[in-house]
Amino acid sequence: MKKLAASLLLPVIALLAFSVYNDPLPIGAPLPKAENKLKDISGKEITLKSAAKENGLLVMFSCNTCPVVINNQSRTNEICKYAQDKNVGVVLLNSNEGNRNSSESVEAMKSYAEGQGFQWYYAEDKNNELADAFGATRTPECFLFDKTGKLVYHGAIDDNPNDADAVSRKHLKEAINEASAGKEVSVKQSRSVGCAIKRLRS
Repeated sequence: MKKLAASLLLPVIALLAFSVYNDPLPIGAPLPKAENKLKDISGKEITLKSAAKENGLLVMFSCNTCPVVINNQSRTNEICKYAQDKNVGVVLLNSNEGNRNSSESVEAMKSYAEGQGFQWYYAEDKNNELADAFGATRTPECFLFDKTGKLVYHGAIDDNPNDADAVSRKHLKEAINEASAGKEVSVKQSRSVGCAIKRLRS
């Protein structure tokens, strides 16, 4: 009986082990995996380090298919353009490795980006390496790094992902303004709402 119980527990323990991801990157942490080579939809190889600009870097975990991403796409485009205007680099990362051979293929990413008019990097996160390093679990999920490469904001674009008309505070925009001006970010974290990243081991 004990052997049977032990044999039944092993798959459960294995499943739990594969379901535990890294804790989210803490505020003040340096940019992780900064020199990992990433394949952008243009075919160009980039790194987070090379994508950063004078006032820092915005990294957003995103995808092609999540209803929350799609619902927030106009806000994503708006904040990415705003970041670029503030001399902050922008990289959107697609970590949905579990769907890489279908709806989240590089070709599907390219088609989606063209349809949305992306003017920034949209790169494949192979084997979820960056999602794991960042402790990212959702799409969309934002990480803003200042000019020194330190994390100053983590979370959502604003305080109401479900209703653009009901937004009372644009967290990411305020963080970009404060960080670009050399000020301390007043709201450093918020809760990301979205779809779970489809890891290979999910």
